[in-house]
Amino acid sequence: MVTVKVWDPLIRIFHWSLVLCFTVAWISADEWQDLHEWAGYTVAALVLFRIVWGLSGPRYARFSQFVRSPSEVTQYLKAMRGGQETRYIGHNPAGGMMVLVLLLSLALLTLSGWLGTDLLWGESWIEEVHEVMGNLLLGLIALHLAGVALASLRHRESLVRAMLTGRKRAPGDSDRE
Repeated sequence: MVTVKVWDPLIRIFHWSLVLCFTVAWISADEWQDLHEWAGYTVAALVLFRIVWGLSGPRYARFSQFVRSPSEVTQYLKAMRGGQETRYIGHNPAGGMMVLVLLLSLALLTLSGWLGTDLLWGESWIEEVHEVMGNLLLGLIALHLAGVALASLRHRESLVRAMLTGRKRAPGDSDRE
């Protein structure tokens, strides 16, 4: 099978580091405050890196390559519902939207965590925002994993393997960049 390079090493390191740090932060919440804060600050740094890389990185890392209009995302979701979605070499429109939503949610989570430990320490409302954002992210992660599983099945390629190796099956005639 002929493959093409899609995900550069920094994107793959970012992705799996984010998985690890979010997991550590989730597990350490309310138990190991220092570890929780360390993981949270690392998540914040990773989100900042991803924003910079989304503006200046290689082709498939750039937001301009995968951020689509709301109408294009809606059309893609309708095609998915009917089992007729197009295979994309980079992020598909739904995946691109998920990247933005996850990054925004992670930014709000880490901001609320920082505010709760520094500027607004002891304020119950900021602690509540932080907890709600953490729970919201669990739902978004579940939705992300479901989308990855569905796309992997529909297009007969492992997107997890692609995020490990950086390579996907070469584009066919009906595939989009």
